[in-house]
Amino acid sequence: MIPPDVPSDAFFFRSLAEKQMTTTTTFADLGLVDEIVDALSDRGITAPFPVQELTIPDALAGRDVCGKAQTGSGKTLAFGLPVLQRMEKAAPTCPTGLVLVPTRELANQVCDELAPAAEAVGRAALAIYGGAPIEKQIERLEKGVDLVVATPGRMIDLIERKAISVADVKHVVVDEADRMADMGFLPQVEWILRNVEGEHQTLLFSATLDGVVNTLIKRYQTDPTMHEVVSEEVTVEHMTHRFVAVHKMDKSKVAASIAKSAERTIMFTRTKVMADRLAGDLKDLGVEAAPIHGDLRQSSREKSLKDFSDGKLHTLVATDVAARGIHVDDVDVVIQYDPPGDHKTYLHRAGRTARAGESGLVVTLSLWDEELEIKRMQKRIDCVMPIVEMFSNDARLADLVAWDPEDS
Repeated sequence: MIPPDVPSDAFFFRSLAEKQMTTTTTFADLGLVDEIVDALSDRGITAPFPVQELTIPDALAGRDVCGKAQTGSGKTLAFGLPVLQRMEKAAPTCPTGLVLVPTRELANQVCDELAPAAEAVGRAALAIYGGAPIEKQIERLEKGVDLVVATPGRMIDLIERKAISVADVKHVVVDEADRMADMGFLPQVEWILRNVEGEHQTLLFSATLDGVVNTLIKRYQTDPTMHEVVSEEVTVEHMTHRFVAVHKMDKSKVAASIAKSAERTIMFTRTKVMADRLAGDLKDLGVEAAPIHGDLRQSSREKSLKDFSDGKLHTLVATDVAARGIHVDDVDVVIQYDPPGDHKTYLHRAGRTARAGESGLVVTLSLWDEELEIKRMQKRIDCVMPIVEMFSNDARLADLVAWDPEDS
């Protein structure tokens, strides 16, 4: 059974569909069976996103598909629905479908997103990843799982233990191939793909298709149909950037001071523990805040996001993975409470503001031992400016857009 308390894109898909979709195409028009269409409709999902409209017919026809699409574009349903419709029932420890993803959070998210459609067609999905008890995963596989959503390392571990076989796999999906490459997982991904020897369909989705991702396409896909969903590139010019040096004991107070001057603020932390802690600190400082991460119940996450979207909640504190599906146009400020791991993550976080043609502010907080890391990142995003020390009672925090860091 799919755990109920894992991240889901369902709410985000509905809100995006209501705002953006103008097409009259339906999921039934794409060739999906009534059971899947009804399962989607029960969740308020009635019109396909562009990536789904482009790729589902080819995937249902059995072709290899290569999709270039950003996170949040709806690609989970794009690859998951046709695989669920076409895949055969699996024997114990011998799944017929395999989805490779870079992180445990994404494995859970994909499983949760596909669970209603899987149930509708009598198929079972399971997320397997490192950091969770392997014995329980093996026990579940022995009972029979049709679709496995796995991180590469744990998948290889299970294959080598002979706890899982890829002999019957007829559908392989590589999701977020570019992120796999960034995280150094491509050798493991290729090892798995080489072991899927029987005739099978391969679907690959990535935000970029050049470099080593293109090598994957050439080696492991056969005459794939290529689809690209054009999305506006996030660039630093679309927003105002500020870098503030803070002291550890004063850091949450600085964040609160910035948030109090905005209608909607999203703060990013590296860990779930820090997201919980910061949200609590902000409440104590008079800022209505709620955390968003994968350890929270789905109902709690959806309520917080709805309150945030409706303007009832002013601040969300999110981890990077949990924030992937947040699509709210009127975010005034993004605070990088913990500096991002790389420049791509910086832009991904920053892209939560300055949406729909509006302006936005991105503030990065820096402790003394993080400044060198941040200066390197500034060069990567071509946004070099002073990192200016401020305390929580600094009047400039009330309007960082009007303040010029070069004048400090």
